Amino acid sequence: METSLFDYHLPPGRIAQSPCARRDRSRLMVVERASQSVRHSVFAQLPDHLPPRARLFRNNVSVLKARLRGQKQTGGAVECFLLRPGATQNEWLCLIKPGRRLPVGARFFLENFYKAQIISKTPEGQALVRFETTDGQSVLDLSERIGSVPLPPYIGREKDDARAEDDARRYQTVYADPAQKNAVAAPTAGLHFSKEVLAALAQKSVPFFDLTLHVGLGTFRPIQSEQVEDHPIHREFYHINAETMAALHDTTAGPRVAVGTTSLRAIEDAFKKSAPAKKAFEAEADIFIYPPRAFAGVDALLTNFHLPRSTLLCLVSAFLTPEKTDGIAWLKELYAEAIKENYRFFSYGDAMLII
Repeated sequence: METSLFDYHLPPGRIAQSPCARRDRSRLMVVERASQSVRHSVFAQLPDHLPPRARLFRNNVSVLKARLRGQKQTGGAVECFLLRPGATQNEWLCLIKPGRRLPVGARFFLENFYKAQIISKTPEGQALVRFETTDGQSVLDLSERIGSVPLPPYIGREKDDARAEDDARRYQTVYADPAQKNAVAAPTAGLHFSKEVLAALAQKSVPFFDLTLHVGLGTFRPIQSEQVEDHPIHREFYHINAETMAALHDTTAGPRVAVGTTSLRAIEDAFKKSAPAKKAFEAEADIFIYPPRAFAGVDALLTNFHLPRSTLLCLVSAFLTPEKTDGIAWLKELYAEAIKENYRFFSYGDAMLII
């Protein structure tokens, strides 16, 4: 399948640089697959657009303040981007800038906070870094104290941008579990939920079921191969508890709505691997979803508007018309309408509900 099929033109002005003043005032495009109809609404009205007896499955991961600043022993600036913990305490796999100028054995630091040394490097250029914090706190605690939120590259921020403090709050779902601080990118479909929307859903007896997928940088990596199938799909660790697994396997209880592509990816990966119905399950998601594809664990999807030539665009195209390729052209039509109607795109942008 040609990757060019998943390309489209997006005017730069449609890329959201900041979230809406209120989370639930984002716009919501409601797409009904059976009738191929489209409605325009706002996210606050989500409870009115869900199918009867809907059940929502959400990713409760919390975003790590993954960007740490530092300096080389010679005085030059260093940026250390935390990716995931290593095998031993206070060792983390990181991206380092400038990576090529810091070989294995190189040291960097931030006075009064930490010292660090590069222990090894992977063929992909990632570095295993050993940290020594000044007061003995963990690297996670250090990042919360001095780190910054790792916004996607298409959201422009200057150094000391006044919006940084707001980003730390808004680039996080209201239901994020602080104990699951494992993501370097937000599960962005969940950013639209406010406490008011959660209360409205509870009033309608719409249940939520949690799972955790550690969203990685691979979610932003565009497909660079000419053929979709040649793209090396990224891997992300996930955990689904026993209650959520039981609910996913109960197809008589009502439609299963995945809140975001990260939730859908974890669910479909678990079903592909024949996860047991009533036991907790964890694995590394290595599933690559593109048309034509059948879906075993999800009946409806809440998602944002995604980048051209991205794996997420492939996923949504497949979900629009399961087991067919018609969703590729249809998604382009929906995106064209969204551009015409001035929807905001990408992480801080608006939402789409596919039922």
